[in-house]
Amino acid sequence: MTDEHIEKTKAAIESAENIPADRKAELLDLLSKLKPAIAKVSQTHHEDARSIARLVEASAKETIRAQTKPELNKRLLHELKQSVENFEASHPELVAFVTKYSALLSALGI
Repeated sequence: MTDEHIEKTKAAIESAENIPADRKAELLDLLSKLKPAIAKVSQTHHEDARSIARLVEASAKETIRAQTKPELNKRLLHELKQSVENFEASHPELVAFVTKYSALLSALGI
């Protein structure tokens, strides 16, 4: 299930017309790193991993929408960051990738 969310997110980013090519490349690179990090968490915390993957997908889709809602986007990114906080000690790479991903989506400010 988490793979499905990541693949949907990749497809949405690839087809987004309002994201510059260099930013798309950055986002897709981060997603390729997030996928195995989420899979690792899924081995012991399946529901948490699913939630993280859903938030990754939702935050990307909201960011690339033509009629974005800044408050919703801000809330989704905040929830995403909070969802990985408990894994800072056990899965620091996941936290680092989510932090970078969230910062990049915020910077797009679309």
